[in-house]
Amino acid sequence: MLHINDLTYRVGGRLLFDGATVNVPMGHKVGLVGRNGTGKSTLFKLITGELPSDGGSITLRPGARLGMVAQEAPAGPESLIDTVLVADVERTALLHEAETAHDPERIADIHNRLADIDAHAAPARAARILSGLGFDEEAQARPCSDFSGGWRMRVALAAALFARPDMLLLDEPTNHLDLEAALWLENYLASWPGTFMVISHDRTLLNSSVDEIVHLDDCRLTRYGGGYDFFERTRRERLSQQSRMHAKQLAEQRHIQDFVDRFRAKASKAKQAQSRLKMLERMQPIAAVMEDKTVSFNFPNPAPLSPPLVALDDVVAGYGNAKPILQGLNQRIDMDDRIALLGANGNGKSTLMKLLAGRLTPQEGRVVKSGKLEVGYFAQHQAEELPLRETAYEYMQDQMKGVIEPRVRAHLGSFGFNKDKADTPIANLSGGEKARLLFAAMSRTAPHIMLLDEPTNHLDVDAREALIAALNTYDGAVVLVSHDPHLVELVCDTLWVVQDGTCQPFDGDLGEYRQSLLDSRKGRRTSGGGKNAQNAPQLDKKAERRARADARAATQSLRANAQKAEKNLARLNEEKTRIENELADPKIYEGSSEQLKRLQIQLGKINKNLEEAENIWLTAVAELDIVSPE
Repeated sequence: MLHINDLTYRVGGRLLFDGATVNVPMGHKVGLVGRNGTGKSTLFKLITGELPSDGGSITLRPGARLGMVAQEAPAGPESLIDTVLVADVERTALLHEAETAHDPERIADIHNRLADIDAHAAPARAARILSGLGFDEEAQARPCSDFSGGWRMRVALAAALFARPDMLLLDEPTNHLDLEAALWLENYLASWPGTFMVISHDRTLLNSSVDEIVHLDDCRLTRYGGGYDFFERTRRERLSQQSRMHAKQLAEQRHIQDFVDRFRAKASKAKQAQSRLKMLERMQPIAAVMEDKTVSFNFPNPAPLSPPLVALDDVVAGYGNAKPILQGLNQRIDMDDRIALLGANGNGKSTLMKLLAGRLTPQEGRVVKSGKLEVGYFAQHQAEELPLRETAYEYMQDQMKGVIEPRVRAHLGSFGFNKDKADTPIANLSGGEKARLLFAAMSRTAPHIMLLDEPTNHLDVDAREALIAALNTYDGAVVLVSHDPHLVELVCDTLWVVQDGTCQPFDGDLGEYRQSLLDSRKGRRTSGGGKNAQNAPQLDKKAERRARADARAATQSLRANAQKAEKNLARLNEEKTRIENELADPKIYEGSSEQLKRLQIQLGKINKNLEEAENIWLTAVAELDIVSPE
């Protein structure tokens, strides 16, 4: 279907592709991955012919239709359903011709072709796609101009999917979606009958919807079978093997060079020395593994506060005197909470986040907070409000008034900003770097709660993994809104569903929530409250909150023991990894045997301590599960 051969391309003197070659057979579903800035979106522009290459060739199967999401969102008076329907160019042309054709044979051909492409079912198929992306029947009949830019980009995505091109190109298709629409798209692409290539940092989508990965790295394209997890594992093994071979080759080269240096001047050994010298020259060098710099996040841990950090008491939330958006809010948040807000866009997730952040005053009810509470709030739109002429350091210095320069720079360094990057104007930072600057600003006061509204939109896969690791070691509470299922599953253990004008806990995990959405779309409506929610007794809200508070108090010491044991286990694992890395270095076997012996003894002690620490942790977790099985 698609052949890229020996592709070369430069932009501004910088080499993006150098002899890049890959083949995408018909019917294959491909994920294109690589760090931000390596040229993934540029490759799409080269494929579509928007940009000319500097060398090599890109060929598509003759007659194949290429499709991608329009860069400009539709904004005319046409309804959403009509906008999607006209994306099928052949169907639209045939229907128009059918109204004007007079030749009986041509009319028959037109209707035969319309039957072949299943034209009569097109409106229903378009409606299903729009529904999956969050548009109900009433919304589908409204004009595109009624919707915001983000919603109109969903219409553009729907049009690209509906057109069913032979080769579909998708560039970060989940960026404008909520979690519900992202889950639908994941299932839709998994059953896509044609060929597509998708640029995405959504690990879940890349594991479930593609059957191979093309990795853009070091100006080359490398193809791997399987989803993202298999690619990552395979690549790590390949790099590990390359590193071992490189070390072995260096040791062999040193050994040969030592022989040459020792015996080159001796007549009896001169011939052998020359032979080894030629062997050294013929030896093909194995490249050293150059590890990319890992993006870092390091959130400062807050001082402990007595629970609850925030309690909502019969709160009604909205804007001004307008109709309330959320009612009957009776939630509380404690230091160890990890909460994901679920629900389609427009149901009030951002309203609830603003309420928790103190940026919105309740219309009714009470919001009770600790007087010492610090709240960090991350919203993606804040990147548009950054002062572009200032450097990252100047911006952070303004945020941390009165703090000396070394501490400001140290805080920036916790989020991957070295001196050069900190002194770079914000206008010259990438989207991911701007996001990290917002994380640094948000956490400057060591907040007790971090409210994160779509924090991953500009982060690549590695940066997302670093964010997950940082959130899991952070001691405060996290409330998260994200379309990335991988982030939600690894960070959050509590799900709140925001829908129908209120917020309720979901009794289940993300997999069960996904199934409830699928059941709902099939017409088998399930309760948003989870299992057996329709038969659950309606407890008095204040009594329920008191019960939860009593349960937390009873388990507080057990939770502390479990957390202490978990941190000790993590520390010992880090120490074990450090020692194993030292033992894996070939140089250790060339030096003092005493040092090697010392490391081996240390590793034995670490393994013994690890076994004991793991037993302590398992016991603590088991005790906690007995007292608080949920």
